Amino acid sequence: MAEGFAHQTGWQAYSAGIKPETVVNPFSVKVMSEIGINISHHTPQSVNEYLDKNFDVIATVCDNAHKICPVFIGSSKYQIHHGFIDPASTIGNDEKIIAVYRVVRDEIQAWVKKLSRGI
Repeated sequence: MAEGFAHQTGWQAYSAGIKPETVVNPFSVKVMSEIGINISHHTPQSVNEYLDKNFDVIATVCDNAHKICPVFIGSSKYQIHHGFIDPASTIGNDEKIIAVYRVVRDEIQAWVKKLSRGI
């Protein structure tokens, strides 16, 4: 979701995970489509693909990734972290799960907007 908001802001952005899934989570696709952002074409990638790349900003968005994220050997102007809960760990029916995804989506959107004003 963060990559979708970053692209909307006009940033060239890449998203990667410690243990990437094979497809983008359907709940993420759904809640982003509700606000007009299509992330269905995104492909989950491993953070290992980017460790030696140079970036203006490297951002981690979940506490688990921040704690165990490998060391980037490329350069960056900023390395920032904001811990969001992982909505994929939500237990319950689809209605409960989608509600958590919406909350996290809105929190990420506000965070990306704030970053875009300050970086």
